[in-house]
This record gives sequence, C-alpha cells and structure tokens, in this order.
Amino acid sequence: MVSVVLTNDSHVMSNTRSRRAFIASLGSLGLALAVSPAWAQTAPAAPESISLAAAINKAGRQRMLSQRCAKCWLMISEGVLADRAGKWLEQSIALFEDGMTSLSTLQPSPEIRESLAQLEAAWRPYLATLLQSPSKAKAKAVFDASDEVLAIAHQTTKAYEAQASSAVGNLINIAGRQRMLSQRMAKFYFFERIGVEADASRLALEKAAHEFVDAMKVLRESSETTEAIAAELALADQQWFFFDAAIREPVGERAARNIATTSERILQQLDLVVSRYEALAG
Repeated sequence: MVSVVLTNDSHVMSNTRSRRAFIASLGSLGLALAVSPAWAQTAPAAPESISLAAAINKAGRQRMLSQRCAKCWLMISEGVLADRAGKWLEQSIALFEDGMTSLSTLQPSPEIRESLAQLEAAWRPYLATLLQSPSKAKAKAVFDASDEVLAIAHQTTKAYEAQASSAVGNLINIAGRQRMLSQRMAKFYFFERIGVEADASRLALEKAAHEFVDAMKVLRESSETTEAIAAELALADQQWFFFDAAIREPVGERAARNIATTSERILQQLDLVVSRYEALAG
C-alpha cells in the first residue's frame, strides 16, 4: 500500500483509491457502517485537507482503534459475541485505514510527517496479525503491536495538538483519550481472561481506570466545557458506572459479555463529547 507520507495531490488520490479498494474488500462492512455512530463514519472518497481540530480528533481516534481492534480480536478468539466482534473488527480496520488517508491531507510539520510515517509502518504488521485467525498463540503479538501502534498514535495526536496550541485542542485530545481508555480497559480484561500477560494486564487495567476518572474530572471542571458538553459528560459518567461495575465482576462468561457491550456504549457516548469539543474550535 502507498506510504502515508504524501507530497502531491496525485499521490493523495492514489493512496485514497488503494485504501478504498481495501475497505471495499471487507465484505459485510457496508452494512456495519450504515448503522454506525458518528465516530464510525468514513470520509468522502476524495478528502480535502482537514482542520487541526479534526486532525486531533482523528489521530486520537487511531489510538482508540488500536485498542478496539485488539479487544475484538480477543473476543473472537474467546468466542464472546464473536459475530458482533467480527463486524466491529472489520469496521475498526477500515476506519483506521480511512483515518490515515484523512490525516495525510494535513502534515504541517516535519514532526507530524515523521509520526505519520512511523504510524503507517507500525500499523502494517499489526494489521497482518489481526487478519490471521485468532488464537492464544498469537495473542502476545497482538498485545505488543497494539501498544506500539497506540504509542505512535498518541505521539501523532500530541503533535497535532501542539500545532493547534489552544485550550480546546487540549480538551479534544483529553476527551479523545477517554475513548481509547474505554477500549484499552476492555482489551486488558480479555488478556487477563486468556492468561496472556495476565498480571501486567490487571495492573494496566486498574491504572487506566484511575486515569479515566481523573480525566473526567478535568473535563467537567474546564472553563471551556459548555452546558451541552456537561450534559454529555453526565451521560458518560452514567455509562462509566456500568462499565466500572463490569470490569470488577469475577472473570466469567457473563462478565465478558458485559465488558464487550458496555465498552461499546461508553465509547459511543464519549465520541459525542469529543465531537462537541471539536465543534468549539469552529
């Protein structure tokens, strides 16, 4: 596939066509996207340059997708809502590809160009693993690759935020990271369940939960948070109550299904919060 570091419009269109062909090859994806929430909608076929606020959102979404892919892969491996997990995985892969195309239209600094190149390079082997039949034997590779892609996507998000240099840009990043944490906690639950990096996963899950609670407080107390955003945050807090209860249940089939479904619900609510902050940027 064409490198994400693009230098002219013809390369942008070539990259877009190849990614679109890949997305189209994912079979059932069309139906999945037709009923997807706002964060799961792909961009137009010929993307124009996106804004810095949108870039912070989209780069932040790549963080979330790196973790959601792993969660869904593990769900398939464990037979937990496997049909739904398969659709979510296809959707997440396509959205990651689409995100790389969108981000390629805004590369305002050498740091961002380098970060996008690194992200593309890390994504390729991760994708290859995700497309293999899930099994416990391959789980460690998914564990490592999902964290590598996450780290680079976070680096990229921070680089876009630095370009924006605004309070709203920081809030888009923080709220976007909450999306990621919802999927990261679920991912670590399933790694603990299958016994791969189990101790590390439990510690990481607890750390992510603390970070999530702290960040929600930051968002609620920000002077940029409008009444409308505060209302969305209150709904996210309600979803967090159920998600937090689910991750504290004893490991078992019921708990696994609850983690799978509540992590999706809180993700959808948090995306509404991110969209509200992005809208403040104009």
